[in-house]
Amino acid sequence: MSDIAIRLDKVSKQYSIGKSPAGYKTLSETLTHIAALPLRRLRRNLQAHANGLDQETFWALRDVSFEVKHGEVVGIIGRNGAGKSTLLKILSRITEPTLGVGTINGRVGSLLEVGTGFHPELTGRENIYLNGAILGMRRAEIAGKFDEIVDFAEVDRFVDTPVKHYSSGMYLRLAFSVAAHLEPEILLVDEVLAVGDAAFQKKCLGKMQNVADTGRTVLFVSHNMAAVQALCGRGIYLSEGHVVCDTTADEAVRSYVAGFTSGARRPLTLRTDRKGSGNLRFTACWIENKQGMKIDRAMVGDDIRFCFAYKATKPSRNVYVAFNLQEQIGDAIINCNTTDVGQDLVLVPEEGVFVCEIQKFPLRAGRYVGNLDCRVQGVLTDWIQGAFTVDISIGDYYGTGKLNSQSKVYLPQSWKVRNIARESTITDATLSCPETA
Repeated sequence: MSDIAIRLDKVSKQYSIGKSPAGYKTLSETLTHIAALPLRRLRRNLQAHANGLDQETFWALRDVSFEVKHGEVVGIIGRNGAGKSTLLKILSRITEPTLGVGTINGRVGSLLEVGTGFHPELTGRENIYLNGAILGMRRAEIAGKFDEIVDFAEVDRFVDTPVKHYSSGMYLRLAFSVAAHLEPEILLVDEVLAVGDAAFQKKCLGKMQNVADTGRTVLFVSHNMAAVQALCGRGIYLSEGHVVCDTTADEAVRSYVAGFTSGARRPLTLRTDRKGSGNLRFTACWIENKQGMKIDRAMVGDDIRFCFAYKATKPSRNVYVAFNLQEQIGDAIINCNTTDVGQDLVLVPEEGVFVCEIQKFPLRAGRYVGNLDCRVQGVLTDWIQGAFTVDISIGDYYGTGKLNSQSKVYLPQSWKVRNIARESTITDATLSCPETA
């Protein structure tokens, strides 16, 4: 048997964009359409040539080639839209490549989205057996793992309930448990740690570590760089459908972070890797001191303002704005948004600046990367990962004249001593302690 579990040879995937299904046409409309077709094609080609790109298609993957040996644990990293999920869908045979060949040798288990492969009308029990059968397992094998799957997913009370009635958390737990416990030779996992509470995420990491330790092959897509470094020996960094580097997990993460930070310094108007309808979009961002002056960096404990300029197609109602700050490697540390503080923006003009003021900035010195999010009446209009960076210097958070550098996050605090000897309910034994000089 070959020691190669996965092989991709110049795999490319092209998608069409901006096209809507054509409705029914009358005979006269069809003839008019045919007559005007050469002119439309000429105009479209001229526009595409002038803009330097094809207006109707884009390449999610382009000439991707690599091999994965049996037993390797490989992290796939990159920005949103880099082609990571498309790559896993091709390997899972959910979609076919436009060009190139992808081969996989072994029984594959996939967790690409919450509940992928589940039938909503079937119960949890029935979906476990269905997924096992799809993997080519015998009923006795599935039965031997059944209790372990249900216990891990924590859905024992609802195992005979149709999964269409499950919450997203229950769906995710069962989907991951099935994918991890039915012992596929190759496990493909896409952002399983993006959903669920901290306890479940820790549980997933532990299970994936167990899977890796048994010598099975794992392809792990994640934005959690710490998890990639902990679980994977090898990392592949994708950007705009191309392989930037294929090296150790640590080196791949360092390369990604360097590109991530440099991308965050590009003008927002040039960013094409954003999501949303575009009805309201961020155009620039900066930080100010409490006097309203733009600054390049702030200090721990400073009062600072995060400013986000925007343009909209029209005045907008019920606007939600959020940003988070994350270390260059790791999860977001703080999340600021209009909803949590009860300051929903009922009406905003077509053009303006969103301003978020933070008193006594609480994070330790370092460089942080910010992600931006805006929704109008619940609909995503703009989302930019790595939209900006902010540099923080060591400062005197507590106003004591001492520079603070130890904590990751600083909290307002005060200290005092209570004389418990005066409280009659406290016994002498409780008060006993070693004598001090």
